[in-house]
Amino acid sequence: MNPLHSVRGAITTGFVAAIVLSLLISPAAFGELSLARWLHIVAGITWIGLLYYFNLVQIPALAAAAADKGGPGGAGIARYVAPRALLWFRWAALATWFTGAWYLARSGNFQGAFTLGLGNDPINYYQLIIGIGAWLGTIMLFNVWALIWPNQKKVLGLVAASDEEKARARKAALLASRTNFVLSVPMLLCMGSATHGLPF
Repeated sequence: MNPLHSVRGAITTGFVAAIVLSLLISPAAFGELSLARWLHIVAGITWIGLLYYFNLVQIPALAAAAADKGGPGGAGIARYVAPRALLWFRWAALATWFTGAWYLARSGNFQGAFTLGLGNDPINYYQLIIGIGAWLGTIMLFNVWALIWPNQKKVLGLVAASDEEKARARKAALLASRTNFVLSVPMLLCMGSATHGLPF
């Protein structure tokens, strides 16, 4: 059976290929920190990729579908695409946070990151920069689970809600999602800058 015929098969094949490649290149270098960093990056790309999909594609498309009185509407997206995208979105957010925390803890930087490196003299700039990114990611994770997902369940009809409650939920979910969209830009700047040099 071709693994590319299913999502699970493709994901499994990608992970197996990456592990084999890393072991062929440098078997000794593939340790716990490398694994934590790699899983953090993969989960983060999934999370932020879906965040960008929602804000750049799905939300504007649903608004256009609602405005097109003679068109097919957005029922197909709301029924088939959005629930699946939100499933991957919220669990990728959680996986991103936990793999990042795992990496910071095992590298001895968890407390320093969440105190922004201010407990050191002089200030630990790696912990400051990665800590800002970690705090932004923590706020974004909170928004996903406490604001976006509970409100999207109402919008999508997964929980009972009146039309008025759905309208309020739609607005709250949109604002939380747009907030995360905005926060993702400086968060990604901090994540990249902490180990690859400061662009500012």
